[in-house]
This record gives sequence, structure tokens and C-alpha cells, in this order.
Amino acid sequence: MLGKRYDQRVVVLVEVRGEQRDWDEAERVFDQRGWPVVTAFARGEGPSRGVLREAASARLYSVEVRFFGARNRRTELAAGWRVEQLARAVGLEMYARRCELVDRDREQLTGWRVHTVDHRPPRAPAPGPVTRMARLRRAVGVSRARISERRGYHDTGMVVTGTASEARRLSRMNLPGGSASGAAVDVRPFHGRERSHIVPRRDEDGRRRAFRIVAWLLAMVFCAAVARQHSGVRVWVWAAIAVLCFIGGARVAYGLFAVGGRVGSVLVCGVVAALLLAVFVGAGDGRAWTPAQMLSAFAVTATVGGIWLLVRQWTWGEWLAWVAPLVFAVVVSCVVASGSVLHALYADSLGVTPEDLDVPGIWQATSAVRLLSLLSYALFVPALWGIAKHVHASFVSPVERLGVPLYVCTQLTVVVVCGLGALDSAREAVEDFRTAAVRKTAPPSYFGVEPEWMCVEPTVPAAKLGSRGGVLKPEHPYLSFGEAGGTVSLWDEPAGTAIQMPAEQVRLVPAADGRVRCTFSYQRLPKDG
Repeated sequence: MLGKRYDQRVVVLVEVRGEQRDWDEAERVFDQRGWPVVTAFARGEGPSRGVLREAASARLYSVEVRFFGARNRRTELAAGWRVEQLARAVGLEMYARRCELVDRDREQLTGWRVHTVDHRPPRAPAPGPVTRMARLRRAVGVSRARISERRGYHDTGMVVTGTASEARRLSRMNLPGGSASGAAVDVRPFHGRERSHIVPRRDEDGRRRAFRIVAWLLAMVFCAAVARQHSGVRVWVWAAIAVLCFIGGARVAYGLFAVGGRVGSVLVCGVVAALLLAVFVGAGDGRAWTPAQMLSAFAVTATVGGIWLLVRQWTWGEWLAWVAPLVFAVVVSCVVASGSVLHALYADSLGVTPEDLDVPGIWQATSAVRLLSLLSYALFVPALWGIAKHVHASFVSPVERLGVPLYVCTQLTVVVVCGLGALDSAREAVEDFRTAAVRKTAPPSYFGVEPEWMCVEPTVPAAKLGSRGGVLKPEHPYLSFGEAGGTVSLWDEPAGTAIQMPAEQVRLVPAADGRVRCTFSYQRLPKDG
């Protein structure tokens, strides 16, 4: 069974002061954290003899501290933070006296497939004179053998890794518990031809350099997009910055391999840069990306990546125990209880209730998705927090006391801004509605709410018309929100209020716009008692 996951391993010389029970407690919490103790000795003895003064109340532990995060110049410092955090949590006098990173970056070995060589033409020519035709047949046979080897027709299924000479020796080695070396075999690389003059960097080091190249090229594309939006001197300024970004990426690409491959890496970097410029900046017919779109895409990518960095250390048990029910409760409450939040804001600004609008359920769900999209910007702060924790920023260290208040204040600010965005959505819709009412034009719809110009014909005498909020003037058209719950809601533009009346007392006749004059035949109206 695998132990706890981690990214970095740092050997820390931890000094624990106290008595035997304190040292036993320290060993217990080390084991709980999954930090193996390499060795332990009294202060002033063992490796610390002549380095630290002897102290009977102090004991030194060489502990391998394991934790998540990137490998940078603050990794050893982050290990010391975790030791200090543990000391505060368990109430022990514990100090990190020395922190040293354990370098376990993996080497990238070339993979080889083993194949037989019985199909190859014999090297020694047949006895007798060698004719031109014989040499030609031998060349054809060698070419066919090489082609068939590259296509894998003669593979044995064995796979080895290492340099070319190591791979050949490994393939012919008698492995205990394996098959004995029988037929003559040779090796071929997994992909293409093996280039012994190119030595790749170690795995994590190569990944970091590749990410830096991508970052430089994306910065170049953004500067080129900004230059495309400007004119005059600013074009040349942003273009020069884009060129500098490309030079930075090419410089990193030049050292992408430990040995060799420098010219090829720079050429590949140039080709990738040209493709990015063609896709994002040089596209025609209005398909080129704007700087705002690029920043939005970056924000979405940073949010997703930061949230992943933040929660990747959570175990499946923690997810199932409390995170998954919490997320489910939040989503359900937003969809069920908050499905009409935007409609409620819209209706409240017009003096009606959401029930008077009679919005279909599909549009309520759509407004809920819109509300969640507005609130999703609040995830940007925890995403940045996750990125900062991954790179071991000092202001998010486990021992920084102002980190949590700073996070809470920033998160509250972003949530307030997101809430104001939701309010602005309804406010802009109400302003568009009022503008259309003044201009007597058709107003825009808002998540299933589609006001229409209607002529309102009473079906009862005026004295018996149960209107609320104003007096009906049948000769003028009204913006109608439709019928809901047996009530018709109308917007009275001159008064700036909503009028409501029973649906059975009026008849709605569609009008072309708000400038027409409504005429009715009142012969159908019943006479007074």
C-alpha cells in the first residue's frame, strides 16, 4: 500500500528540547505526518560533535520532511516552515537547524525494443568473385532488413532502456529468473533514430524549462495582439516587447537539452511561435483574438490550474466525507433556491414579484447558470492562493499569521464584486426596459421575461375594474408581462409603476408598438345592474 503523496523531500536536522516524553511525542508526530526519521542522536554527539555544544535536554533528529509544492529556491525554507508549524500544533520546543533538499529528479533514459537479426544478409560475401549484381542484391537485402526492423516485424517483445551500448548489452544479458540469451539480437529506439549527441535534461528540469518556453511565447502572442490593436509609435513599442519575449523563449529553448540539440530546439521554438501568431493574431475575418479575450482565457486557465493545485493534496476520503456533500448542497441550493435571484432583482426594480412574471423553469435554470458564472469569478482568489502555496510564497506560509486574514478580506472583496455584477445584470436589463418603454419600441427579453405591447380591453364596466397600482386607460397601449396566477401585470410608463388587474376582467390584444392608439367596441360590455 502506497504512503502519503508528496512532491518534495527535504532532510531537516530537527532539534527537540525537553525530556524523554517530549522526544517520544516528537517521534510519534513525525510518524503521523509520514516523515521518516533517518537517524537520531543527542546534541553534541555523533555528527554534531564539535559543531554544537552538548546539552542533555536536547536531542537531534535527521528527518525527511515530505510536502507538496514546486522545487525552487524557497523549497528548503518551506520545509523549515512545516517543522515550525508542527511545533506550534503539538506544543513542543522544536527547531529546524538545517534543511537540505534531496535531489531525486529522474533521468530520461532512451527506450529500445529488442529484435532478432536472423533476417539480415550475411556480412561475409559468398566465396568467389563478387559481381555488381551480387553487391546490388546485398544492398537491397540490407535495406529490406532495416525497413522490416523499423516496422517491428522482428521484435521479440523485450524492452530495455539506456544508451545504445547499454541497451545492446542488457538485451544479451542472462537475467536470473528470465530467459537465457539464445538467438542473436539487436535493439532499435522507440521513435526514429537514436541521437547519441543529444542528452536530455532530467525529467522535472526539462518540464520546468518547457513551461518557461510556453510562458515566453504566450507573452509574445499577447504583446503582438496588443500591437495589432494600436497604431503609431505604440505599435513599435509593443512589437519590440514581443520580439524580446521571443528572444527570451529562444534563449530558454537553446538550453533545453543538457548536451546537443540546441539549433533544433531554437528552430522548433520559432515554428511554434509562428503557428501561435498565425492562429491568435494573424487570423482574418475577425477571428483574431483580442487582448481582452486572451486575458480572459488566461484567467480561466489560471483559475482551473490554481484550484487543482489547491485541492490535489486532498484524499478521496476527504472529498467523499465533506467536500462532495458541501459542493452538492451549494449547487442544489443555487439551482433550486437561487434560480430566480436575477428574476427577483429584475421584478423588484419594476415593482412586481417574480410570481407575476411567470418565468418557465428552463429559464429559471438558465438564470441560475448565469448567476453561478458570475459568482465563479470568486474562485480566482483561492486559485491564486493555491498557486502561491505551490511556489512557497512567504505570505501564505503555514507560520504566517496574517495570511488567513488577508485571504478572507480578499475573498470577501471578490464576492462583493461578483454580487455587484449580478446586480448590474438586472439593473442593465431594467434600464433597457425603461428606455424601450419611453421610446415606444419593443423591449429586450431577460431570461424568459418577454414584455410585449398590448392593447387592454376591459370586459367589465370601469367602475367594477379591480385594478391595483393605477388607473387603466384603454386608449393607450401598455407593456404587458403576461398573465400569471390569474393576474395581468402592465407597465404604466407615464406613472413609472406597474398596474395589476384580474385576468378575467380584461382582454389583451397585441399592438404593433407603443405609438398606436387602441380602439374597442364597447357594445359587448354588460350593462350596470
